[in-house]
Amino acid sequence: MSKVFKKTSGNGSIALYLGKRDFVDNVDSVEIVDGVVKVDPSGLDGRKVFVYLACAFRYGTEDLDVIGVSFRRDIWIKRFQVYPATGESVASSPIQESLMKKVGEQGCPFSFQMPANLPCSVSLQPGPNDSGKACGVDFEVKAYIAKEVNNIDEVIEKKDTCRLMIRKIQFAPATNKAGPKVELSKQFMMSDKPVHVEASLEKEIYYHGDPISVSLNINNETTKTVKKIKISVDQLTNVVLYSSDTYTKEVSSQEFAETVGANATFNKSFQITPQLSTNKEKRGISVDGRLKDEDTCLASTTLAQGDKEMQGIIVSYKVKVSITVSGGGMLGGLTGSDVVVEIPLTLMSPKPAGE
Repeated sequence: MSKVFKKTSGNGSIALYLGKRDFVDNVDSVEIVDGVVKVDPSGLDGRKVFVYLACAFRYGTEDLDVIGVSFRRDIWIKRFQVYPATGESVASSPIQESLMKKVGEQGCPFSFQMPANLPCSVSLQPGPNDSGKACGVDFEVKAYIAKEVNNIDEVIEKKDTCRLMIRKIQFAPATNKAGPKVELSKQFMMSDKPVHVEASLEKEIYYHGDPISVSLNINNETTKTVKKIKISVDQLTNVVLYSSDTYTKEVSSQEFAETVGANATFNKSFQITPQLSTNKEKRGISVDGRLKDEDTCLASTTLAQGDKEMQGIIVSYKVKVSITVSGGGMLGGLTGSDVVVEIPLTLMSPKPAGE
């Protein structure tokens, strides 16, 4: 274990230790969140030590909580008493064994198993002038000193707590199939023949920062002319809490001055690369959950959870190909139209070596 993450309470009586802060969601199961709490019994004053893991959706800044309205909704939470020990068994992992050697006899191990239908760590990017913590889904491990595990009337002072933010993440599957293909034929006013468009992606899954290759095949059987081709990538963010709302943001767009004359065919591949660096000013873009002082990227596609109901933020992408077709003669500009083809896109991070 090369790095240890530690947070100590203000009074110094407890300290939280984790061996890592990224936990992988494999769709059907999630890595166990395990760690150790170091406890100094002399500072407890007869109280107990608990630790919890919470998945929450924050839809307001912390400074607004002072008005008495919570802008944080717990999606899932589980608590565990670490001191005094309750006799509940905790499976020992290599990470915990390393942490216990570091902490010594005052170490109290804990572990949590997250359900598979929890959302991944995703934040909604604030605007340039916004302040405070970003809205989105986050996970935290928190150790605290209290008389009871969850008494809403008990006041727990900040100096009696310590917490570490963690991330629940998904990596792209190891297998990468051929990409999807979409075909569309459209007939225009004052034309008895259509324009056929076939668009496809080279592969099913693309990694963040890699160019996306879009193959385009156009068969123009009309007397009109294809004047322009626009290729864009849309990010669809589905926020599922009290209701379900979907927000669409264009994260990349490029126009190509290609022309396809009447009764002609066209076949060419184009490349487009969606990146967070070109969307820094856009409020509401979904990004992968960010830990303090760590860079991030556009949010990864949320892999399918089957029939399981998921709350939080679900992210998907689509490539949109828009072909502008205009007629000739005096009415050319008035009889023009667009042919739009949409292709589903999976955008993720590769699994790091050694994971």
